[in-house]
Amino acid sequence: MKDLLLITPLFTQLNTPYPATAYLKGFLNTKSITAFQMDLGIEVILNLFSKEGLTSIFSTDNRQPKTENLKRIYSLRQDYINTIDAVIAFLQGKNQTLARQICAGNFLPEASRFQQLDDMEWAFGSMGIQDKAKHLATLYLEDLSDYIKEAIDENFGFSRYAERLGRSANSFDELYSNLQSEFTYIDGITLPILEERLKEVQPKLVLISVPFPGNLYSAFRCAQFIKKHYPKIKTAMGGGFPNTELRDLKEKRVFEFFDFITLDDGELPVELLYYNVCQPELSEESLYKRTFLIENNVVVYKNNTIRHDYKQSDVGTPDYSDLLLDDYISVIEIANPMHSLWSDGRWNKLTMAHGCYWGKCTFCDISLDYIKLYEPIAAKTLVDRMEEIVAQTGETGFHFVDEAAPPALMREVALEILRRKLTVSWWTNIRFEKSFTSDLSLLLKASGCIAVSGGLEVASDRLLELIQKGVTVEQVAQVTRNFTEAGIMVHAYLMYGYPTQTVQETIDSLEMVRQMFELGILQSGFWHQFAMTAHSPVGMIPSAFGVIPEMKDITFANNDIQFKDITGINHDKFSFGLKKSLFNFMHGICFEYDLQDWFDFKIPNTTIPSDYIVSCLENENTLAMKPSAKIIWIGGKPVTQTFTKSKKGITWEMMRLTFHDKRETIDISIESAKANWLVKSLDLLSVNNDKTITYAQLKTDFENIFEDFELFWFSKPVKSLREYGLLVI
Repeated sequence: MKDLLLITPLFTQLNTPYPATAYLKGFLNTKSITAFQMDLGIEVILNLFSKEGLTSIFSTDNRQPKTENLKRIYSLRQDYINTIDAVIAFLQGKNQTLARQICAGNFLPEASRFQQLDDMEWAFGSMGIQDKAKHLATLYLEDLSDYIKEAIDENFGFSRYAERLGRSANSFDELYSNLQSEFTYIDGITLPILEERLKEVQPKLVLISVPFPGNLYSAFRCAQFIKKHYPKIKTAMGGGFPNTELRDLKEKRVFEFFDFITLDDGELPVELLYYNVCQPELSEESLYKRTFLIENNVVVYKNNTIRHDYKQSDVGTPDYSDLLLDDYISVIEIANPMHSLWSDGRWNKLTMAHGCYWGKCTFCDISLDYIKLYEPIAAKTLVDRMEEIVAQTGETGFHFVDEAAPPALMREVALEILRRKLTVSWWTNIRFEKSFTSDLSLLLKASGCIAVSGGLEVASDRLLELIQKGVTVEQVAQVTRNFTEAGIMVHAYLMYGYPTQTVQETIDSLEMVRQMFELGILQSGFWHQFAMTAHSPVGMIPSAFGVIPEMKDITFANNDIQFKDITGINHDKFSFGLKKSLFNFMHGICFEYDLQDWFDFKIPNTTIPSDYIVSCLENENTLAMKPSAKIIWIGGKPVTQTFTKSKKGITWEMMRLTFHDKRETIDISIESAKANWLVKSLDLLSVNNDKTITYAQLKTDFENIFEDFELFWFSKPVKSLREYGLLVI
């Protein structure tokens, strides 16, 4: 029995829990407020994709399959029923030997999704047998998903459910109408699971986190069920969807389902809801933080507490208990290396900083608190939380879900990880800014960073300036090169259709991207068409960006805004060609194609020189040294050996320093006196020491004994050492 029940509605991710409820539960622990959390999505998926679940699906005749593909699936139904439990166990990491049988063929029944295998064979040719088997098993599940969607429940989707009803729903009418209809097939699975948990937990308050439009229908259906069958339980909704879409809420019918809707950071609003619902005797008046509710039959917004939101250092460590961590399934849907991180493997979610340290991009919702209010977490606190979560979950993979992780904090986190000798893997979202030098990239890699994703957006300096991205194409090229050479995978978010973007700029942007993939400094990317949102600078001052919004009456959701670009260009037509070319570039082919080959309509020739990105990479100044830069040694202690060297009758003593790392051995030879100084200095510069030494301090120490530090620092032996792990950050 717990006071609160925290729910993630279906569907978000199959491979790992969405972190909102874990964040909240971690905070509630600090207040000794009892709570239970559940991910309805994974529980419904496991029920649906089981021997019993498929038996039920194939015996349901809501709609007889009409297409040849679905008739084929139906005729193979017993093969699906016989194999499903083994496949799910394999995708859960519990039955790895099945991979060979899956890859050998004639084990999985195959329908239309497998027709793409001829195209995919080269893409997955270099993958291991486990990953290839995951991909085949994913196609098998997608075939079943196609069957469910056409024959059983048209709203079904693995990572969204009835998303159409939540996306840009300015009016509540359509969603409300659907909620008055009979339960869908998926509802029939979802609600019994929910009821069982309600009986077990006996909560006084149910909190449903709704991150995306695809979670909205399920959230309302669950709340509706609770209101009907457990009227004493109060219900509340928070999360990414209300934070961005329901800020102008006027629709009273919403409160037939939810008693409260909270905005932005959930800790203090939820704590106050707890006292209002569960401990009303402890408060003389009803205090709320950023909360919609009904009073006197009118929707009111209450923000009447004088208390401030909690600092990030005070919100506690995310708590993943109660969740079925061993039962999530890893899938590989498409041959995009970064997207596979989203769907493959169990990742613990953490945040390095609240908000965005840049906070200027004109397409972004920078007016909202979740981006506008920037507050980093101390590196030691963050790594403490990482250690706590590893101990709790047994998983050492971390996805930092920042808008853009701050480079300085990433550096300190990497140092702290190395000092504690933790073995973790992590990835995050960044801005491609000049702080990410080659040396910082090597440090991040040494700490376990495996991938970064960042916005190149439109590869045009004019548009990057209009977007206020704060980077140039040249800078992005240099940073992506630094990450790539360090062994960190780089994914670029790409944009087309930004206001006033010309056809020429779209083609030139594609050429820039082509060159970056051909040079191997990008490994992954995805084109997104620009969408105007109500809380971005473009949405708030559209005239300044050359767009004419199509305004509608807002009573429910308000985020995406339809608009007309004054250029009159139809950017939709570029979608297929941009995405098809990128798919091929990601797999290292078709760089020699003329850009015209990707489009079935006439495009202009690119104005970008064929060596433009190469020239960008040659412009970087690697000799400049800031006196305040930190010098860090991430290697080990060398093996030393003295020997003598003679020239023209003069003999002097030299020292050979041999360094071993996990992959190679390097030898450098230096005059003995300077070598002894270097060995002692490397000990002081070691990443294991809390105290860091700057370039200026190292130079002063050297010149107290010898002359001309720069001549020594830029010598061939030290250059070799710098490539090996002597870092300037």
